Amino acid sequence: MAKINRQTKTMDGNNAVGHVSYAFTDVAAIYPITPSSVMADDVDKYAAAGRENLFGQQVKVTEMQSEAGAAGAVHGSLMAGALTTTFTASQGLLLMIPNIYKMAGEFLPGVIHVSARTLASHALSIFGDHQDIYACRQTGSAMLCSNNPQECMDLGAVAHLAAIEGKMPFIHFFDGFRTSHELQKINVWDYEDLRDITNWDAVEEFRSNALNPEHPSTRGTAQNDDIFFQAREASNTHYNKLAGVVKNCMDKVNGKLGTDYKPFNYYGAEDAENVIIAMGSGCETIEEVIDYLNANGKKVGLIKVRLYRPFVAQYLLDVMPKTVKKVSVLDRTKEPGSIGEPLYLDILAALKDSDFSQIPVYSGRYGLSSKDTTPADFIAVYKNMESETPKKLFTIGIVDDVTELSLESNEKIDTTPKGTTSCKFWGLGADGTVGANKNSIKIIGDNTDMYAQGYFAYDSKKSGGLTVSHLRFGKSPIKSTYYVNHADFVACHNPSYVDKYDIVKDLKKGGIFLLNCGWSVEELSKHLPNKMKKYIALNDIKFYTIDGIKIGKEIGLGGRINTVLQSAFFKLTGIIEPEKAVKLMKEAAKKSYGRKGEKIVNMNYEAIDRGAQDVKKVEIPSEWKNAGEDESKAQASGDNKCLVDYVNNVLKPVNAYKGNDLPVSAFLNYADGAVPNGSAAYEKRGIAVDVPEWKPENCIPVSYTHLTLPTKRIV
Repeated sequence: MAKINRQTKTMDGNNAVGHVSYAFTDVAAIYPITPSSVMADDVDKYAAAGRENLFGQQVKVTEMQSEAGAAGAVHGSLMAGALTTTFTASQGLLLMIPNIYKMAGEFLPGVIHVSARTLASHALSIFGDHQDIYACRQTGSAMLCSNNPQECMDLGAVAHLAAIEGKMPFIHFFDGFRTSHELQKINVWDYEDLRDITNWDAVEEFRSNALNPEHPSTRGTAQNDDIFFQAREASNTHYNKLAGVVKNCMDKVNGKLGTDYKPFNYYGAEDAENVIIAMGSGCETIEEVIDYLNANGKKVGLIKVRLYRPFVAQYLLDVMPKTVKKVSVLDRTKEPGSIGEPLYLDILAALKDSDFSQIPVYSGRYGLSSKDTTPADFIAVYKNMESETPKKLFTIGIVDDVTELSLESNEKIDTTPKGTTSCKFWGLGADGTVGANKNSIKIIGDNTDMYAQGYFAYDSKKSGGLTVSHLRFGKSPIKSTYYVNHADFVACHNPSYVDKYDIVKDLKKGGIFLLNCGWSVEELSKHLPNKMKKYIALNDIKFYTIDGIKIGKEIGLGGRINTVLQSAFFKLTGIIEPEKAVKLMKEAAKKSYGRKGEKIVNMNYEAIDRGAQDVKKVEIPSEWKNAGEDESKAQASGDNKCLVDYVNNVLKPVNAYKGNDLPVSAFLNYADGAVPNGSAAYEKRGIAVDVPEWKPENCIPVSYTHLTLPTKRIV
């Protein structure tokens, strides 16, 4: 089969799944839950716009009252002969478990796309890990994992194709936020190509087997102790065939795309001695680490788990290097009280009685609630395998000073491919920074031959909270599924941040720093903390300012200064030729704001022109190199010792964006999730650019209202 050429678009994992799932769906029963809602929203938009699926019709989208209702609707719709899909995460997926058991037991080819998310335990978290999908591993549903937005597009198709052909429900999952919300430039399916690889006989067989008064059948019976066991075992032949069906569907996709998707994929040295086994977005970073280590003389590798259920040991053994001496299994979950995490136990069982039965297998835990996991953390895993006294059970990405499970990862290395431009933007929720950066990613991804990646870290306060955007561009594929920590460009869009956060610590020597402020050099010397001034001076940082707030007011945009700063970014980085960048930004502005009227569009045009024109270079004063120490910030005080300790030891570091540095011991007194009351009184963020002033002459005294309001209106 000849390899096809696909159109490229910049989108995130949710968008990719929304596109590919629509093709195979008759009915979508939905209920929104973060971070999966975008998938259902995209499908709803496509249907409203009249897009046709592979069956020549618009998808019927029905929003239910809860995820339990959505799962029930999926089950019933499948029984009626409609290929049905839903999208969910976290507790939403748990509410679907009873129906998943039924769908699997009745061989119904539904597909559940899951942006895998943390389950609420001691606290709620909307961020990503594998706790929810592991809670479904016993349901009988097949489980397929994607590691990046491109795989969401490609393996999303495999999930539907294999569900139809294998007559079994599929959970297709990928990491919430890290993959669901990561923007990448990817290749997009044409529905005609999907039509070519669909098993239409299986589609017809499914429809003809549906509940129908023309050929009635009885379903949902009850069985007693005499026959239930035997009837349950009768399904074994279906599961024995299912992995082969998935592999066959992967081969069809590979034939179309020239890819090499397998139930398990190996990456690394052919003669690797130390191998990590994992699934999810962390595999992308591990691949980057492998390239770095093997180029420096190491022999390491990675096995990526794609088909988690049914788990076929032989497929794993087929890709395991014969030279392997040690294995570390990484799980993005925590099962308290278990003898081991789920994937680790599966690997132990798979290696037993094989040629690898005698090799040591270590168990690692990482990335709970989207905890950022860096190349240094994965290097620590390989170093642990090289150690004469390795930790058999460990964690990475945190400091565990209580049970001493964590591996040290002090190295600060840059493993991104040469030629990659890394950028970091500090913004205020709702100031437009994230939206502008998404536009920048799409401008570069859709209009150049460069690869592009965007990921956005949000404060839980959302509007008015902190946002940090992480953007990368380059000529090589970008696998850096972690925060930018070696930046070529850093922008701070809110001047109040300079003494609250360590803005420039990740900026490379000779990098570019853009600060949105109206300060002169003398005022910068006064307002910038000494630590920042010294870093800028000692590291030859190219420092620029722009008064975006002033420009926004002059133009009429108020606090929406995103296009001003976006224009300054393109001017300073030179990623795209300046004239071309201005043209593309204006096209993007018209697309984004055209429905709001010509006046708003013209305001944004002027903002783009001013952003390129008004940016100013700061000549660094020589005395900045000798800047002294900053005064330490005042500690909280008060009579309530428990509250004061919590504020000083937890709240203040978290608010300073240093929560990642807190060790496990900081939470010993809060392990059950309970925290002292009254902490909000200590949280004075001081992020406003303008301070409101009360003007009493503008106020109407309450005593005047009886003179103007009808008597019956006064309560």
